[in-house]
Amino acid sequence: MGIDFTGKWRPLPDSVTIKDSDIEGLGLFAKDKIPANTNLGTMRILLDDEWIRTALGSFSNHVDNNPTCINVEDVNKKGYKYFYLKTIKDLEPGDELTLTYKMPEYYEEQ
Repeated sequence: MGIDFTGKWRPLPDSVTIKDSDIEGLGLFAKDKIPANTNLGTMRILLDDEWIRTALGSFSNHVDNNPTCINVEDVNKKGYKYFYLKTIKDLEPGDELTLTYKMPEYYEEQ
């Protein structure tokens, strides 16, 4: 008997993979064309005053200039603050998904 994961949450969208990055360690890369303004999913969520990172939040790499994505703050139906990853330009297969970090926990660690 197997587990049916149809329609269930996945750590990465089907259009994204993790592989070696020229920026730092591992990074997120487009497997397919991804249009600008695509919401790729939750990066971080605030639970009991602690930020929890997802795979999108763990493997996204920082760049100072010309990022391909932004993180957008929102509140979910349960009232938890979270950030999701959104593309800001059209991406081609092989493009790295990058952003300029602006999450509160990033600045707290500095």
